[in-house]
Amino acid sequence: MIRKILATVAVAAAALIAVPAAAHAEPTGYVGQGTDLTLEVGEVGTMVFSGLTPSTPSTATADDLVVLAVLKASTASRPTDASGTVSYDMSSNTPGTYTITATAGESVATGTLTVVPAEPSTPADSSSSGIAETGYDMPVLWLWIGGGALLLGAALIVVLTTVRRSRDQS
Repeated sequence: MIRKILATVAVAAAALIAVPAAAHAEPTGYVGQGTDLTLEVGEVGTMVFSGLTPSTPSTATADDLVVLAVLKASTASRPTDASGTVSYDMSSNTPGTYTITATAGESVATGTLTVVPAEPSTPADSSSSGIAETGYDMPVLWLWIGGGALLLGAALIVVLTTVRRSRDQS
């Protein structure tokens, strides 16, 4: 019975000593910070990551829909500078929100890339009526209507001639 009490006291003492030591222990990986960036579809922007291990090769990873370092790749590499900062150029042709992660040594930084649809361009001519362009010009449309009417008329003549000949032969 006394052995069980002593064992319990020993475990409790070890826990009291170990918990504060674990709370003050240095983390094995430092968490840096990345900028948040908003771009229009197809636009190229630069995202900066800081707080990484200085003068260390870094790797940035992103979703497959994001283009890193002007290459169609989801991973790019570049060394950090002496202050632990690195930047990557990126773009995307698909609207959405993407998490970009940069890793250098044991440190990691994340940032958010938000891609929004491109703003429609305003017409240079201020006299525009605000009606959307469909690609059809009015004279071309009337030519199509006239050509269609001619084809229908020709088809009607062929059908009527065929019906008349079949009646005459019976």
